[in-house]
Amino acid sequence: MPRALLIVNRAKSEAARTADTVRPVIARHSEVSEIESVDEPLARETAFDIAVVVGGDGTLISQARRLLDFGRPIVGVNAGRLGFLAEFDAADLEKHAGLVFSASPPLRERVLLAVEVEHADGKRESGTAINDAVVTAGSPHRMIEMSLRIDDDDTGVDIVGDGVIVATPTGSTAYSASAGGPIVHPDVGGVTITPICAQSLAFRPVVVRSSDVVALSMRRVNDGTCVILDGQRQIALGTGDTVRMREHARKALFVANPSNRYWDALRAKMRWAAPPSYRS
Repeated sequence: MPRALLIVNRAKSEAARTADTVRPVIARHSEVSEIESVDEPLARETAFDIAVVVGGDGTLISQARRLLDFGRPIVGVNAGRLGFLAEFDAADLEKHAGLVFSASPPLRERVLLAVEVEHADGKRESGTAINDAVVTAGSPHRMIEMSLRIDDDDTGVDIVGDGVIVATPTGSTAYSASAGGPIVHPDVGGVTITPICAQSLAFRPVVVRSSDVVALSMRRVNDGTCVILDGQRQIALGTGDTVRMREHARKALFVANPSNRYWDALRAKMRWAAPPSYRS
């Protein structure tokens, strides 16, 4: 039998209830062990073939980063408010458990961002983003000035505004979409660059190849300017710092829900293309 690693934050009542519901289902198809959904690195000797993460999309994203180096598929079971990325609910998992815990579960590979910050003093910091890397102006909330270069474009463009969102296809339905960026299907190898309140009517969101290197150099910043990875990790930025984002060498492996088509999820969860509420 495969070895399943159940990851849950039992301090959250809904997650605990959902975990108690799905654990017997998992146990019928695999050997189950359970750990807490915390941010600490997972011991390298941890043995598992598939991970089941119970929680909302934020929990799934943080645990996917935590498990990245193991290269194992992840099942997202929603116990949050939206559950766009966490495709399964308890009923779906029970319905498809035979396939999910088989030797060949349906997988969807997700592009990730490898983010490196080169500070003006030469110090480097790095991180990984599943959704997005957001350069934000921060306190005291004046506009900042940046230079954007994409791969082989040596000239680049200048940006004055509140920041820039660099999003994977997975993250294209998150902050980037709220800022007017395009929705990109997760199977497309692209990265979205969306300005945040740019002081230019001509700066529109663009989609570049995931293999391109996107570089943002800080020309004028605020005390609170930083780059935020998946809304969960912050790296402070100063004048002269450069943020470089490229496709990560690894991909996140998520088990796809056979009952959940992407476009159906967009309509049901994101209200994509919903018509106005006309009077009858």
